[in-house]
Formats: sequence, structure tokens, C-alpha cells
Amino acid sequence: MRYLTSGETHGEALVAIIEGLPSNLFIDLDFINNELKRRQSGYGRGGRMSIESDVVHILGGVRNNLTIGAPLSILIRNLDYENWKGKDVPRVTRPRPGHADLSGAIKYDLKDMRDVLERASARETAARVSVGAVAKLLLKNFGIVVKSDILEIGGERDREKWPALIDEAKNEGDTLGGVIEITIDGVPIGLGSHVQWDRKLDALLSYSVMSVQAIKGVEIGMGFMSARQKGSSVHDEIFYDGHFYRKTNNAGGIEGGISNGMPIVLRAYMKPIPTLRKPLTSVDIDSKEEVKATYERSDVTAVEAAAVVLEAVCAWTIADEVTKKFSGDSLHDMIENFNMYMKRVEKY
Repeated sequence: MRYLTSGETHGEALVAIIEGLPSNLFIDLDFINNELKRRQSGYGRGGRMSIESDVVHILGGVRNNLTIGAPLSILIRNLDYENWKGKDVPRVTRPRPGHADLSGAIKYDLKDMRDVLERASARETAARVSVGAVAKLLLKNFGIVVKSDILEIGGERDREKWPALIDEAKNEGDTLGGVIEITIDGVPIGLGSHVQWDRKLDALLSYSVMSVQAIKGVEIGMGFMSARQKGSSVHDEIFYDGHFYRKTNNAGGIEGGISNGMPIVLRAYMKPIPTLRKPLTSVDIDSKEEVKATYERSDVTAVEAAAVVLEAVCAWTIADEVTKKFSGDSLHDMIENFNMYMKRVEKY
């Protein structure tokens, strides 16, 4: 499977096109819209969340709520577009440290960095959440569930302290990042492969996670801590009781680039949002003089929203591997192939 997204943060709409879905997959619009609603929630979000109310419009690929094997087209209207349409919006010439503004403008030879930030904005993730929701609907047929948990915000693990920490950052004109854990339950043995670098499941998941705005690090299972331990305390011993199993999951459900039947566990590290109400020092691209960076309406933190986005991109990656492993033009064919494979695994 593959997908593309299009659209800018203050453009008329976001669009996603999904190719490679099997036919006869039920498209639950209420579920997809609820995923979009989850993405807009969270303490520390900015004023735009009071404007937008994301709803998907299916433009093609579905009939009577079932996929027909054709590309699936999704549209999400930007309600804030009406507040920008026809207005003389000033150029952005003061790049924000940590954002794509300056590098993007130089790369694409643009004199208004708004042309960069409009697409680089995390608003684009609304389209990806809709795509991930469709992937979750597919995975549901195979008993695979993707969920998230926030471990830290601003370096603090105590959840009760998060609101006060966010309020403090807001009052200071600052922002906060965090750590998010993704768990994928029900993944069978055998997704991904050891035979080529670009087929390794841990590499594919890491690629997806790192594609999300503001994510600067990813680890799977024990992750970075495994580099500081002896092998005897890292690797998961194998046992047999009618089936193979492990008592620990330090590998995070992936060995040699292949899922091993244990839950897949990964953590993503999100940097603080680079748009600060108390801007950092920058340089104006016209005058080349030292200035304070541009401020655009933004969040204090969007860790909770990022957790939903990370679920979406991980769900997509797993769904893509499921379609490769149990390929079929219709969902019924895929389920039949899956059941045959699972019977073989049980006999091994």
C-alpha cells in the first residue's frame, strides 16, 4: 500500500489518497472522525483547536461504506481557511530556529517563508491520522491493536504535575516536548524480513515515527538502555509450552527485523515546538540583520496530539506489512491467507 497527502495549514483543505487497500473493507466514518477529534485534544493546545472540527469526506474508492479496490480519496476541510481567504498576509522573513523555515526557503528558492511553513506545519498530520484510522480498521480484522501512552512531558513523569508545568511554560512564552510510548498488540510472528535492509520491520517503523513533525528520536524495546547492559540481561530467553514464548520483551517484539509474536513496543522523543511566544534570536533574510524570530499562532505542547499521530503512522506501517504478508485483492482473501498462515505457525 502507499499514500500521499496534499494541502497547507491555511489552505482550503487537506487531501489524502490511499492506494492498495483490499476490497470489502468497512469504512467506519464515525471511527475515523473520532480519531481526528482525539488528535485535536490535549492540555496545552493553541487557539486553532477552537476553530477546527475535523471531519472526513470520502471522495472515491468506497461504495455502500465498503472499499471497492480502487484508490481511496479523503478530504478534510480547513475551517480556518475562511479567516485567511482574500487577506493580504504579510511575508515571513524571520526564520524560527528549529523549524523548516530557513532551510526550506533556501532549498526551494522562496522569498516568503510562509510558503514553507504552510506545508511543514503539523496541521498536515490531520491527513495522516485519517489514513492511519483506515489502517486501524484494516488491522482490526486481524486482531491487531495500536495504542499509545505518554510517559513524560517537559521531562516530568508525574502526570498530576503536567498541567502546572504547561501553564508555567505558557506564562514564560515557552514550549514543551515529551516522550510517547506506542504498543502494538496482536502482531503475528513474521512481519518484516531479515533479507534486505529496507524490509526490516524495526527500520520501517522507525522511519515512520521519525517522519512525524518534531520527533527527534526513537527506540524499540529496551532501546538505548541495551547499549549499557550485558547481553545476558538484554536478550529475551526462549521457552516452549506447546508454543514458543518469552518471559521478557526487551527486544520490543522485533528480532532481526522480523516480528516475533510479542507486543511491539517503541518510544518516540518529541522536541518542544519551535514556535515561541518569546521568540529566539534569528536573522532577517532580507536585511541580514539580527532580529527575533517570527511568532505564529501555536501550541504550548502537542504531545497528546502527537501520540495519536504516532499511532496512525505505526498502524499504517503494520497494515502495509500485513497486506504484503497476506496479500489478496479482497479482505476475504487476506483473512483466509492469514488463517492458513496462523495454522502453520501453531504447528511449528
